[in-house]
Order: sequence, then C-alpha cells, then structure tokens
Amino acid sequence: MTVDHSDQAAAMAGPAAQPSPRAQGTLASAQAVTASSHAGAGVGGDPVLQIEGLCVDYGYTANPTHVLRGVDLTLRRGEVLGLAGESGCGKSTLAYAALRLLPPPGLVTGGRVWLHDEAGGRRDILTMTDRELRASRWVDTAIVFQGAMNSLNPVFRIGDQIMDAIRAHRPRSSARERQARAGDLLDMVGIAKDRLTSYPHQLSGGMRQRVMIAMALALEPQVLIMDEPTTALDVVMQRQIVEQIAELRHRLGFSVIFITHDVSLLIEIADRIAIMYAGQIVEQGPAQAMYRAARHPYTQALLASFPPLHGQKKELTGIPGAPPDLARPIVGCPYAPRCRFTMAECRVSDPALGHSVVATDDPSRMVACHLHDCHTELPEVLAQPWP
Repeated sequence: MTVDHSDQAAAMAGPAAQPSPRAQGTLASAQAVTASSHAGAGVGGDPVLQIEGLCVDYGYTANPTHVLRGVDLTLRRGEVLGLAGESGCGKSTLAYAALRLLPPPGLVTGGRVWLHDEAGGRRDILTMTDRELRASRWVDTAIVFQGAMNSLNPVFRIGDQIMDAIRAHRPRSSARERQARAGDLLDMVGIAKDRLTSYPHQLSGGMRQRVMIAMALALEPQVLIMDEPTTALDVVMQRQIVEQIAELRHRLGFSVIFITHDVSLLIEIADRIAIMYAGQIVEQGPAQAMYRAARHPYTQALLASFPPLHGQKKELTGIPGAPPDLARPIVGCPYAPRCRFTMAECRVSDPALGHSVVATDDPSRMVACHLHDCHTELPEVLAQPWP
C-alpha cells in the first residue's frame, strides 16, 4: 500500500487559462514583491514558487462559486511565508489548487503556478503531465495536510509508511537504505529511531504530527506547505512544532508556506505574512511590520482580536458581521460591509493590490484598500510608522 497523498488528484486540473484582467493589472505588484529584498531575515529575493492570477471555482453549474479571484503570491527561496485569514477565506483552497490537489467540485479556471529551480528554469505546475506531476511531488513540493494526525494509516507501522513514500519515488533504493533514511528522518524531528516499529495509536498527537513532517521532508523538497499543522495541539506542543519547523528550515534550506488562522502564531516563525479575505490577498509584507503597523482595516481588526504576546494588556475586539457569501456576486470591496472606514467608492469598486502609501514602508508592502489610493488621508490606526 502506498501512502503518497499525491495519488489523490494526479489529474484534477486541466491546462491553465490566461490570468483574469484584474490579475493582469496586479501582476506588476506581485513581481515587485519578488524582486524586493527581504527585511531582516536573510532571505534571498529569488522566487521558488510563484502564483499568478490563480482563479478557482466550486461547482460545475452555470453559476459556480468563485472562491479564488486572481490571487498573486510569491514564495522566495529559503523563506517562511505565513498565510492567514478567517475560516473559509480560501487559504487551503489556494494551497491545494497550486499543487493540483483540489478535490471535486473544485476547478482551477485561470492562472499560472510557476515552480522555479535553482538553475533559473521554471515550470508551470498547472500544465504538467500526470507523469511529470507525480515525479515532482515530494521531490519539489510536499504538503502537511490539515488534520495530519489522522492522515497516518492506523494498521501500518510508522516506519513502513515513511519507507513506502521513499520507495514510490526511489524504486532503486535498497530496503536497508530506506530504513536508514526513515530512522534519520525520525531523529531529525526529535523522535527516537526505535519508534519506526510503532503504530500511530502508540504515539501522542505531537509525535504523529512530527512523523507527518518527517514524511513530507523525506525527499528534501524545495517547498513545504503546512496547512494548519498546529491545529488540535496544546499551546506547549504548538510552540515545539513551530520551533522544530524553524530549526529544520534553517538546517535544510527549504521554503515554507505556513497556513493558519492564528496571526499571532505567524509572528513567531514567518518572514513575511499574506492576509486573505474572501478569496483574495488583501495585504502582504514583512511579518514584524504587519504585526506592529497594519495597513488594511481587516488586518488591523484581525490582530485586535488576538491577545498581545508582550507588553500591556488591551481590550480584545471582535470583527462585526460575517464574511461575504461567495456564492453571491460581490460588488465593491468584499470587506466594506464590516469595515469601519468604508467610503462610497468601497461599495462600487473592488480595490486592486498595490503599494502602501506610507512613505516609510518596505517596497514589498502591498495593500488592497481604497484608503491607499492617495486621495484620502489614512486613519491614524492604519498610518503608524514602521520601523
């Protein structure tokens, strides 16, 4: 039996369509993010995964639900990119669509997903053949699924499941080599090698999560996508997992997209953060800058709903209302009905992702908000200087 999750959707997405007009309009902004230098984390500017104008619909009817609308996002080589937002905003859909793991009735309707190699070449994941896609998975890209603790087969030993994945992609390796590699992987994530003979039910939740991380790193991929890897873990184990990921990233040099709804957790690990709302990126930039000085009203409201990690106590505030129903047409800014800074323009025009108007901001700071269209003064709470 093979536990390679890549078998789930080897041919779910067809050839990629051209980016939408809105995506074409914001492509220059996404490329500017790629070209800019990273602030303070020592991460290079070369892209390893570049998403351009990605569009996803759910449903095969004449009126499908548009869940991703022209998303542009760039992951740089060696960095941790945090992807945050409320439940249902499209975070997991973005990850699964980019890797062609989107289950029915999801359908990629437009965009490109470029995978860059170290030699400077690039390939579009959305146009790979089934054979190319299978060869690329686990070698170039790997994913730790949401609810990963339940992804292990309960009737197979841990070692057999790790070795099965290695055998599927390196059939010429010997049994001894596979066993040695599996043992090294467990040791790398802080689990004793003698646990290779254990069954999943004999491990704690944190240990099962570490096994899934070890399995994802078995073939040393360039890109690791982690879909809420700390969900259902206590806060102590969450911190251990986050520290483990940071240490492995530093040691092995892979890039990470870390998906979560907990923005405060991303501050501990991410180099950059992208905030999603209603199937779009509404703000992205260096992690510390976004935490200290949010530029989009939704980002500011999201941060205000979490307790501060340090400093003075403050009153927590929720976000009024609910996210929009994506099955219905959205006119204007999707966040306008919940935003306390809504203007007339917000109700008729969807803002494009562009540069922040705050002069001290890093060039990579991008915001999709009409408040940054240069014809109005920013509210004080969104104009805090940084650094």
